Amino acid sequence: MSEKNSEKLIRFETEPAKQMQVDWVEFPKDNLSAFVATMGYSRASYVEYVDNEKIETLLACHMNAFRYFGGVPLECLYDNMRTVIIRRNAYGRGKHKLNPLFEDFAKHCGFAIKVCRPYRAKTKGKVERFNHYLRYSFHNALRVKLAMKNYQLNIDNANAEVLKWLEMQANVRIHQTTLQRPFDLLAEEQPHLLSLPKPYGGIHPKAVIQSVAKNNQEFNKTQTIDSIYIPKPDIQSYDELIPAALLYCMLPTFSMQQLGGALWN
Repeated sequence: MSEKNSEKLIRFETEPAKQMQVDWVEFPKDNLSAFVATMGYSRASYVEYVDNEKIETLLACHMNAFRYFGGVPLECLYDNMRTVIIRRNAYGRGKHKLNPLFEDFAKHCGFAIKVCRPYRAKTKGKVERFNHYLRYSFHNALRVKLAMKNYQLNIDNANAEVLKWLEMQANVRIHQTTLQRPFDLLAEEQPHLLSLPKPYGGIHPKAVIQSVAKNNQEFNKTQTIDSIYIPKPDIQSYDELIPAALLYCMLPTFSMQQLGGALWN
C-alpha cells in the first residue's frame, strides 16, 4: 500500500467536547446553503439552511448549534471560510489573520479557533463525510419528494424537515465508525461542554470600522456594510459642525468682504 493511500486510513479521534467541525454545503440550484456542525467525539450533527453565508448568519448558526448540542466545545475547526480567516500565515507559519468580529465572538463563547490546511478536507473528515450523507440521503430525497407534490424546496420547508431528519434518522442511526448512536455519545459529551454563552452583542464599533478600512480589499463590500454598526454621534461632534452650518446659511446674504471677516472671526 502506498504512503498516500495509507494516509487516507488515519482517523483523528477527539476527546468528548474537544472539537466541533464546521462547514458550509452549497445547493446553488435551490439558492440555499446549509450550515453543518459535527461534534468530533459523538458525530452528532446540526444542520441549518440559510440563504447567505455572511458573518452575521455564521454567528447565529453557531449559537443555534451550541443550543442544539447543549453547550460549547473547546475548539471549532474550519477550512478557508472567508468569514473566519482573512489571510493564512499572515504572522508566520500557522499564525493566520482572522476576522476580528469572528475572533471576538469565539472569545465571547469560550472556544478556540482551529484552521485546517488548505486542500486537506480529511482534516475535518467527520463533517465532510456528514456533508455527503446530508446531500444524498436528505437534500436530494427531499427535493424529489416535494416535486412529486408540486412543491418547491425553500428555506422554510428545508429547515422544518431537516430537524425531523436529524432527530429521527441522522443522530439516532448506528454510526459506521463509532458503532454507536450519535445522540448516545453526545450525552457523554454534554457534561464536558462549556456553558451556553449570553447573547453576543458584537465588538466595539470603532474596532470593526478600523478593521474593515484596513482590509477593504479583502472583505466583500456587502459583508462590510452589513457587519458595521455606526453609533450615534455625541454632543461634541455636533458642536464642531455648528460654525460651518451657520456660515453656510449666511452665505447668500454675505458679500465677499463680509465673508472674509466671518471666516477670520
